[in-house]
Amino acid sequence: MFPISRRAFMASAAALPILTVPALALTESSAKALVDRVVAEINQIISAGGSEATIINRFEGIFQRYADRPYIAAYALGPAARQASQAQRAAFSNAFGAYLTAKYGRRFREFVGGRVVVQRAQAVKNWVEVKCVVQLAGRAPFDVTFYISDRTGRDLFFNMTVEGVSLLLTEREEIGAMLDQNRGNIDAVTANLRRMT
Repeated sequence: MFPISRRAFMASAAALPILTVPALALTESSAKALVDRVVAEINQIISAGGSEATIINRFEGIFQRYADRPYIAAYALGPAARQASQAQRAAFSNAFGAYLTAKYGRRFREFVGGRVVVQRAQAVKNWVEVKCVVQLAGRAPFDVTFYISDRTGRDLFFNMTVEGVSLLLTEREEIGAMLDQNRGNIDAVTANLRRMT
């Protein structure tokens, strides 16, 4: 799974409510409809199988169409984004997006032979949580939850938890560790991410 430290959780959790949302545009129904589409595509990928590279490529399409990638990248970079130039932020965002889709594409490859089922949607503050269950042969079902916002003017997921572990918080921790290792050098972190995809 994706471990996360208590320090990262405490430092990051407070940022979740900062999303700004156009009034009353997002509904539980529209958020669930988005996740229905996402899950239908994930299930197609699971059913089709194929090589790791093929699955990652298909999963990248899901992230491009349905994820709020700029928000996820900015959240992962954290306070360091304030010291970065626009070009550095853009380069990081591109490298981070490729890294993220490769990482979670490999994670979802473990679901081959199973399926993801959408269960219910619930409004929470200014986003909607859509809960799903992953059913795999020979293994107990487990939860995947998508967090939907329309802050961009479109319904997109800005976070996802797999078995209770948050994509946002995990990546904030991992990118923070990379920044620490590289003494805050964003260009070095961007280069590291490119090598990891």
